[in-house]
Amino acid sequence: MAAEKDQQKDAEAEGLSATTLLPKLIPSAAGREWLERRRATIRPWGTFVDQRRFSRPRNLGELCQRLVRNVEYYQSNYVFVFLGLILYCVMTSPMLLVALAVFFGACYILYLRTLQSKFVLFGREVSPAHQYALAGAVSFPFFWLAGAGSAVFWVLGATLVVIGSHAAFHQIEAVEGEELQMEPV
Repeated sequence: MAAEKDQQKDAEAEGLSATTLLPKLIPSAAGREWLERRRATIRPWGTFVDQRRFSRPRNLGELCQRLVRNVEYYQSNYVFVFLGLILYCVMTSPMLLVALAVFFGACYILYLRTLQSKFVLFGREVSPAHQYALAGAVSFPFFWLAGAGSAVFWVLGATLVVIGSHAAFHQIEAVEGEELQMEPV
């Protein structure tokens, strides 16, 4: 009990920053650990978008090699590009914002209600999983009207195009400890 109060005081003293806010928003330890690994392995954005490093691959073999190596090397950067595309899609669709607000509002109301007492529907206690399914069912018409399905496929398509073209046309970074290999003439 005292340790929790000390942690709260420490968190209040730290203030709001990206390193303290994001892990608190993600409840599971595995999610926080994954996010920290992504943040730790992010490559410099200057080299990621350096226009001098872009060129057309000479052949199909080099294209495949670039795709594989760049996806491995810039994996964390690509995750943040994906998250940025999701944010762009949500922010440019007002109806999708309304649908998300309805869904998260319903989840929040259910959360507050379960703090007060058990949620009972038709004389039966409803589990938390079923409560969130109910919130999804209530907000489903709003997602349908907002075109959430097309938004999902737009994000997936845009991600494949952006990441695929970057990985295909960005020259491979030299990996430390790897010897230079000469091509046959």
